[in-house]
Parts: sequence; structure tokens; C-alpha cells
Amino acid sequence: MTARPPLRRAKPHLILASASPRRRELLGKAGYKFEVVRPTVTEILTDWVTIRETTAWNAMRKAVEVTRANPAAVILGADTLVALDGAVIGKPRDLADATRILRRLSGRTHEVWTSVFICQYETEKMFSFQELSLVRFRQLDDRTIASYLAKVSPLDKAGAYAAQGYGTEIIERIDGSYTNVVGLPMEETVRALRVFGVGVME
Repeated sequence: MTARPPLRRAKPHLILASASPRRRELLGKAGYKFEVVRPTVTEILTDWVTIRETTAWNAMRKAVEVTRANPAAVILGADTLVALDGAVIGKPRDLADATRILRRLSGRTHEVWTSVFICQYETEKMFSFQELSLVRFRQLDDRTIASYLAKVSPLDKAGAYAAQGYGTEIIERIDGSYTNVVGLPMEETVRALRVFGVGVME
């Protein structure tokens, strides 16, 4: 009787619980196969908890909401915020607010925090981590700010800017993970997904 080869366990289905096109692009470029499910929870932004706690809470809420309808899938939720001198800077309300934010960041070093929460309801596994990067802006005059905002859409971006694309026009230096500033620290995310048996496409 010929022995049968051992059955290969299917890789868990990965779901990105985020509407961010930057996170979708980062995962895709890394070689992951995944589905995108946009969570409906409202992100909290308060001054009574730290930026680290705020991003961790938002990331967890996004992932937990999506996992309820997808118990067998591995769910990845994330949240990114910017802080200057301890004050959290969220997404701008409009272009005028985006201009004010970039003026505040001009010539200064600010923090970019991203929290990632990964869970799988069926196996009761969960894993979370935070990443901090320091971003130094160039000295920006009003003409440079107006030129930059004419090229990007800042309203869905914490801090009113993006590191990719035209980011070099306003960013002088990044200390830490570049992909964290984009929206998802891929170095640690890759390691975390391996814990759930999720790897890149073969």
C-alpha cells in the first residue's frame, strides 16, 4: 500500500481591515494575497490618552469589527498618527487646515506612530505592536506648501502629507522605518504575520 503524502494545510486567508490605499499597496508590493474589508468604526482622537494608546485602540477596534464576520481569517488592523511636542495631529479638515499643519511641521522633527493589531478569532490568536519613526521636515515657505498640496490629496493623511511620491520635497530625513511613515511598518508586520502562518504568495 502506497503511503499518501501528508496533506498541506491551506494558508489562512488574510484580510486587511483598512481603507488606506497606502497599506494596500505596501502589502501588495510585499507579495501578499489578501482581501480588503473597510471597517465602519469611527477612529477616536482624544488628548486624554497617549498617541501610542490611541493608535493601539483604533487598530484593535478595526480588526475586531471585521473578525466577527470572518472568524477563520487572519485580520490585520492598523492606525497611524502624527505628534508634535506631544500634541496629536490627525487628518486635516480641509486644505486650509492642511496648510496650517504643514506650517507647524516646517523645520521641525515630529513623531509618526503606527499600531498594528492582528487576530484570528477561530484560533483565539492575537498579536499587536507599535512602531515609532522620527520625521524631520525641511524649512517650508508658503509657496512650497502650496506647490506640494497642489500635487497630493492631504485630507486622508495624518499630518497632511505622504512620505512617498512628492514627500522628498518637504521631508529632510526619516529616522526609523520608512514604511511606518507610509502607513504600515512592513519589517515587523512580515514577522508578525508569520506567527499566523501567513506568508507571501508562492
